[in-house]
Amino acid sequence: MNQRSLRLGAWALAAALTAGCAMNQEQSGALLGGAVGAAAGSAVGRGSGQVAAVVLGALLGSVAGANIGRHMDEQDRVRAAQVFESYPTGSPGRWRNPDTGDSYAVTPTRTYETAQGPCREFRMRATVGGEADTVYGTACRQPDGTWQIVQ
Repeated sequence: MNQRSLRLGAWALAAALTAGCAMNQEQSGALLGGAVGAAAGSAVGRGSGQVAAVVLGALLGSVAGANIGRHMDEQDRVRAAQVFESYPTGSPGRWRNPDTGDSYAVTPTRTYETAQGPCREFRMRATVGGEADTVYGTACRQPDGTWQIVQ
């Protein structure tokens, strides 16, 4: 998968991390995972096979996104926010959720300031249900002190 697709994957994971709308975490993950998979399929497929690659990517992405969204709980979201808030660039925050058995490693890769406050690019390696994946994204601190994924 290319870096652009992985960044889109982080956005899907962000929905699971910050879901607060009418959709539940699994639905948000499935929807956005499908978008990531479609983007990945578009990057892989060529010619007449590109449509099939996009459809297959969307289906596989939906399953993976739903899986991550379904498994991340409040404890996981709090731990990710702690990493964004206080871990130095290049230092991973790692944890294993004792209730689900899933494990995560979030590493801030770049920190920069905006007019609204700090932002952190990151890499997240997640093993959910025995399946490992790596996503990339950017999180920014909001005026209320919470962290929101912006990419």
